Amino acid sequence: MVALLFWIFGSTVLVSLISLIGIVTLIVKDKVLNAVLLGLVGFSAGALMGGAFLHLLPEVLEYSPSVSVFSYLIFGFAMFFSLEKFLYWRHCHKGVCDVHTFTYMNLIGDGIHNFTDGLVIAASFIASIQLGIATTFAVISHEIPQELGDFGVLVYGGFTKIRALVYNLLSALTAILGAFAGYFLCSYIENFAVFLLPITAGGFIYISGSDLIPELHKEADVKKSMLSFAFFSIGILFMWSIRSIFER
Repeated sequence: MVALLFWIFGSTVLVSLISLIGIVTLIVKDKVLNAVLLGLVGFSAGALMGGAFLHLLPEVLEYSPSVSVFSYLIFGFAMFFSLEKFLYWRHCHKGVCDVHTFTYMNLIGDGIHNFTDGLVIAASFIASIQLGIATTFAVISHEIPQELGDFGVLVYGGFTKIRALVYNLLSALTAILGAFAGYFLCSYIENFAVFLLPITAGGFIYISGSDLIPELHKEADVKKSMLSFAFFSIGILFMWSIRSIFER
């Protein structure tokens, strides 16, 4: 019990601290940052796809009929779509984004997003340590380019750089609240993890397919496009390697 809480708490603290990566934009030139972000977005897209199809879905299919699992997956896909469409839960993967009128809405959306990440991480660790680690890596892979972009949104929207870092961190800390909520919900609601994990898989697929991959398609240079696809493939292989290591 204590060990499980340690894994959950430690993982969500690590995910929350990723919000401070925005400080990198203060010391790295925009040209270098944009080049690095292209690879990070590609890796993130692959890691989320790998997390959904190689970890979350196989785990939950062991405990639940396939029809209900895929029904929950579709629900999760639609839920993430509605959050982004109607609640302005938006994703930014550039150093500067052009939505400065929505800076506070961006913080609220990220708070909801991070709380959900905490729920997912807790449910994954309760299912198995292997799944928890894989899910944490998938979340981190997406958080790095997103937090860099979110920092840019806040600064572009009028925040000072220090204020942007502090507010981004406060928004990220909701992941810890989500983790404890997920832990207690899994304890008191039977099969809560079986319900949540396919919804998460749907969310991972949505973010990868409708948010990250389209960003990669915007790159017109053939060499850079091939590089981004290579990073996408590396992301999938990374999640596959985690599964292979734990199955030994």
